[in-house]
Amino acid sequence: MLKLQFPKNFLWGTATSSYQIEGGAFEEGKGLSNWDVFTKKKSKIKNFENGDIACDHFHKYKEDVALIKKLNIHSYRFSISWPRVIPNGIGQVNQKGLDFYDRLVDELLRKQILPFVTLYHWDLPNALEEKGGWLNRDTAYHFADYTDVILKKLGDRVKHWITLNEPWIVMVAGYVLGAHAPGLRKPYSSLRVAHNLLLAHGLGLERIRSHSPKAIAGLTNALTPVYSNQLNKEGKAVRRANALMNQLWLDPLYKGKYPTEIESAVLSQNKHNIKDGDMELISRKTDFMGVNHYSRMIVKSIPFPLFRFFPVLPAAESTQFTTMGWEIYPQGFYDLLKWLAKEYGNQPIYITENGISQTDVVKDGKVEDPSRIQYLKEYLLSMLKAMEEGVDVRGYFLWSFLDNFEWQEGYEKQFGIVYVDRQSSDLKRIPKASAQWYAKVCKDNGFIY
Repeated sequence: MLKLQFPKNFLWGTATSSYQIEGGAFEEGKGLSNWDVFTKKKSKIKNFENGDIACDHFHKYKEDVALIKKLNIHSYRFSISWPRVIPNGIGQVNQKGLDFYDRLVDELLRKQILPFVTLYHWDLPNALEEKGGWLNRDTAYHFADYTDVILKKLGDRVKHWITLNEPWIVMVAGYVLGAHAPGLRKPYSSLRVAHNLLLAHGLGLERIRSHSPKAIAGLTNALTPVYSNQLNKEGKAVRRANALMNQLWLDPLYKGKYPTEIESAVLSQNKHNIKDGDMELISRKTDFMGVNHYSRMIVKSIPFPLFRFFPVLPAAESTQFTTMGWEIYPQGFYDLLKWLAKEYGNQPIYITENGISQTDVVKDGKVEDPSRIQYLKEYLLSMLKAMEEGVDVRGYFLWSFLDNFEWQEGYEKQFGIVYVDRQSSDLKRIPKASAQWYAKVCKDNGFIY
């Protein structure tokens, strides 16, 4: 056995997002989000499920905050629903919606839990979606105005901010594959979406700085180490995949330019859309790099325009997968963190999501999930190894606090350390064995491996 200890003041957290847990989709003046609309379309979501009720966190937030406290968790990363606060995305503010987050922040602070707030986690006001969504440059400016409203209300108490969550997923799942809202398949416009999202980050960060100069703010990206299916690890497919999945979202922030590998494609899709001063805004200094990480990607070359790569499964028969079909590969976490530190000047990092989906069941009132505990041990060990070699990781947020609405997968995929009994009238919360294990990690600032 090995006792693993983390640095003093390391931040242990857990994470959720508004559409995935809140419910209250049509209450107290909330406007429609693109996900409220998308989930009602035929054959988009497994079992025709949706987030209308989700985990009912909108009504049960005090119970949930009390449970977070009971589990010794230091910080709670949650997102704000833009249409709950500004129903049409622009214009009139819904005070009741804003007050919900005001109460949530106060409740967290009363329990001495640090709020870590994401401003945008995919639920765009549908009124803006109807005006082009992220294909429309104006959406970035509307996001900045929305950020203004939130900072005026919460900026006196919230000191940790994330502008956007996983713009790569917004772009590829929403505008290339059509699997997420708005369900479009427009690969030859997708890099316009990318620029508008990055511009929204830059404009939002500017508003955060104007209201709260001492705030700690950054952008969260879904980052994935890329490997070749051949021995040539630096082949064309790897370079292309790395550019689109990782560098597209990091080079503009930390180098002030788009990656060379795809620069011509970005520029050709953004004729008249990239304006003077955009890159200066986008590359304004952040306080941390938000990293969401789950697995690696192995790729091979294909002649498909723009992407020019295709993901393939690992060849080893012993490979293990989550119920999402994602390979369990903790070495990739270490490889990613080392690459980020080398490529981008060892920025302070918060791991804003990491976790595993599996099938959990209640037996005798308990949920045993030893494979989740093992996954977390392996990934935390890889993270700590990178930290011991100098990578500046400041905190870790386990995804997810609750079993929630997992987008196109509905409620079938369970990421939570807390089971939500969807058969009970009050959506009873049952902490899993992994929740008790994680509570001890948070208390001890380490664990036995």
